[in-house]
Amino acid sequence: MAERCRALGCLLLLAVCGAVARADSLVALAGMPVADHVVVRKGERHLYLMRGESVLRMYRVALGLNPTGHKEREGDFRTPEGRYLLTRRNPRSDYFLSIQVSYPNDADVRRARRRGFLAGGSIMLHGLPNQLKHSPEWYEKQDWTDGCIAVSNSDMVEIWMLTPDNTPIEILP
Repeated sequence: MAERCRALGCLLLLAVCGAVARADSLVALAGMPVADHVVVRKGERHLYLMRGESVLRMYRVALGLNPTGHKEREGDFRTPEGRYLLTRRNPRSDYFLSIQVSYPNDADVRRARRRGFLAGGSIMLHGLPNQLKHSPEWYEKQDWTDGCIAVSNSDMVEIWMLTPDNTPIEILP
């Protein structure tokens, strides 16, 4: 376990520093499995890294402050439900690493407009805030995001390294 953590740490450092172009190619070189899709089960508060039908890793997640139901509009504090992609990576976000979820899709925008709302955006998969307002344990015990999917910082390192760009993510109730 300690060796795996050291290897992931070294790989992440190289990827973040720009020494290599693709994190997934580093992971392949290290002989680690790369996820081909991600599943979030909101009701369980779990995120699963998947390869085919096999679960590679499972992580506990925190969701938006109002987690029940699909995101309807900007500012509703809900985590969206549906099929999206993990797109842009930000090693310098306000949270410990972040990967953008491609919300809203066209259907989300149409649904919000029909109701007279903006769909919102900036839904991310990320670690803890860089400037903690509470103890790390506080963040483990409740939903606290504005609609994002949050994991511990150590879990975020693994997710960052084991998911290539444009990995599909399915967010289920």
